[in-house]
Amino acid sequence: MERMSACLCLAFLLFSFVTDATYIPRRSHHLLSSRQNRKTSKSNTELPSHFETRYFPQNLDHFSFQPESYEVFHQKYLINSRFWRKGGPIFVYTGNEGDIEWFASNTGFMLDIAPKFQALLVFIEHRFYGESKPHKLANTLGFLNSQQALADYAILIRSLKHNLTSEASPVIVFGGSYGGMLAAWFRLKYPHITIGALASSAPILNFDNIVPSSSFYDTVSQDFKNVSANCFEVIKRSWGEMEVFSTIKDGLQELSKMFRTCKTLHSVDSASGWLETAFIETAMVNYPTPANFMAPLPAYPVEQMCKIMDELPLDASNLERAFAAASLYYNYSGSESCFDMENHTDSHGLNGWGWQACTEMVMPMSCSNHTMFRPFESDDEKANQKYCLREYGVKPRPHWITAEFGGQRIEMVLKRFGSNIIFSNGLQDPWSGGGVLKNISSSIIALVTRKGAHHTDLRAATKDDPEWLKQQRRQEVAIIEKWISEYYNDLEQEEQAK
Repeated sequence: MERMSACLCLAFLLFSFVTDATYIPRRSHHLLSSRQNRKTSKSNTELPSHFETRYFPQNLDHFSFQPESYEVFHQKYLINSRFWRKGGPIFVYTGNEGDIEWFASNTGFMLDIAPKFQALLVFIEHRFYGESKPHKLANTLGFLNSQQALADYAILIRSLKHNLTSEASPVIVFGGSYGGMLAAWFRLKYPHITIGALASSAPILNFDNIVPSSSFYDTVSQDFKNVSANCFEVIKRSWGEMEVFSTIKDGLQELSKMFRTCKTLHSVDSASGWLETAFIETAMVNYPTPANFMAPLPAYPVEQMCKIMDELPLDASNLERAFAAASLYYNYSGSESCFDMENHTDSHGLNGWGWQACTEMVMPMSCSNHTMFRPFESDDEKANQKYCLREYGVKPRPHWITAEFGGQRIEMVLKRFGSNIIFSNGLQDPWSGGGVLKNISSSIIALVTRKGAHHTDLRAATKDDPEWLKQQRRQEVAIIEKWISEYYNDLEQEEQAK
């Protein structure tokens, strides 16, 4: 039996057949599904202090001149001028697929370094997410894509600089995950607007089979195996034990009891997806300090999950051990009396990602027998098209991103015209396999950490940060300082030449 998935939005779509032969999307495990399928604490999405909320009128379509192109929606952005001096740099976060407050509250690195650079901070919400939506959403989805989003950022930044009478302020863009992809692409597409980009955990090579489609699940599995071979084997064996419940009388009732569900499950797949999400997303956020991004979790939560499995009584089954470990992800606070596995919510304004995955964000994925998950082949293109036609009336364009932004032979291409991009990746992040892991030139730098997880470097500094993380951030600050210094030197020479 093949299964439904658990999870980037980023979550990117994979596809599978469920037991009733209905074709549904399989979300690959980036940031989206956990955001949809669970509630995060209110404190995780509160507006950080000293930020002001503003709205900017954006045209619906930047690339044509039809009357409907001029329809206006109001794009939300957050601004913090606490440390800024006029003429100083502007640090812009290129918003991801969700509420911008969520990203602002989990990107403390920008706030940490703002005083040093006397920088203005701006976090721009991605079109069609959060509050930044047109009134006629269903009729305008065709304008939800990365190219329109980048144009939004360009126009907003130019207008902001003009209104601040600070046209000469250098702009650095920052982003993590899909936002990191946008930051890198923004630097390539709009070099006249930004002088550099920090693209953290940006899987820009996850398209068109540039990297192995199995890299995501391979990395998750290796994260657990590195902690405990027994942990890896327990999870691998648990899927078979799970399937037994679909073959026995009252199996769903028994499984619901074991998994402490709020209501009796309708499908074994729901429990499978719940487990898979927990293991995948815990690997993604295997941060060295406690965090509350996807869920409240302790430091190095993968280690804690494996410890839970290893410490259960000898007579505990593999599935019982897997459930106990997954409960760390869903109930670390201990406040959940039961688990609602089949009532998906969208508490962070993410529901536009299905459209993007059915149009441009086509990332092939597969899972081999060597992982701790049930294996599956790469996407079924025909079934993919059938689903997207049924849901949205569109066919995916699997080659569009590489046509628009490149990716094939990226080293040869970017070293000839690109500059001033930091690609930061942690090798424990499942998305690192699609990232740029080697320097391309003297100014397109790859900063790779062995123990880093999903955009760990963008999180706020804490007193308990390990030395490798402190060193990574010091490197990033030094590179950004160099970009800004070179810019001001060039600006001064230009003024002197007049």
